[in-house]
Amino acid sequence: MLKSDLSLEHVIRESSIRSGKAPLLIMLHGYGSDENDLFSFSSELPEELFIISLKAPYSLEPFGHAWYAINFDAQQNKWSNTEQAIKSRDLVAKFIDEAIEHYPVKKENLTLLGFSQGTVLSYAVAFMYPEKVQNIVALSGYIDKDLLPDKADVNGYKHLDFYCSHGVEDQVIPVDWARRAQPFLNSLNIKNKYSEFPVGHGVAPQNFYEFKEWLKNRL
Repeated sequence: MLKSDLSLEHVIRESSIRSGKAPLLIMLHGYGSDENDLFSFSSELPEELFIISLKAPYSLEPFGHAWYAINFDAQQNKWSNTEQAIKSRDLVAKFIDEAIEHYPVKKENLTLLGFSQGTVLSYAVAFMYPEKVQNIVALSGYIDKDLLPDKADVNGYKHLDFYCSHGVEDQVIPVDWARRAQPFLNSLNIKNKYSEFPVGHGVAPQNFYEFKEWLKNRL
């Protein structure tokens, strides 16, 4: 059931943990999708996780939602609405605080899981608000430096841990964009794993099993 009592609409799957607080996983879907997309993974993810899947704030026609507008010119070059993206980044950060207050979850064990545009936002939240996040699963996305702080606070990132993956045949977001993430993370001494899979813009079964195992090891 879609919940609208916090600043972003969302659906939840409660944790199997009944006494005490649970590790929290927040899902951020891709452009043109909605809160139900990544949430379809939830039944296969560790039962200890309290899972929240967010609906992005901008409605698209005829259906779907986005974290920010993407526009195409005549040459099919893409550009993103950075102002909207920054607003969404800050809205997700605000939602994290609300969720910790509202649900029985641990603020010291919080994972963001994004796909495509949701991954761009997950990177942005982690770097702008590192004190709110511990783990990031970054599927089929890239780092947009326009959404990051002007100066990296290396000391503030020591606890972060990233799982990044991409399809080598991705025609939506080129794999070269994703490949820039690991050198960037390494330059800041941030823990990370990067994997590629022989698929397009999607999550292959082996990709799912790999990040699921990665998540299990961080509960």
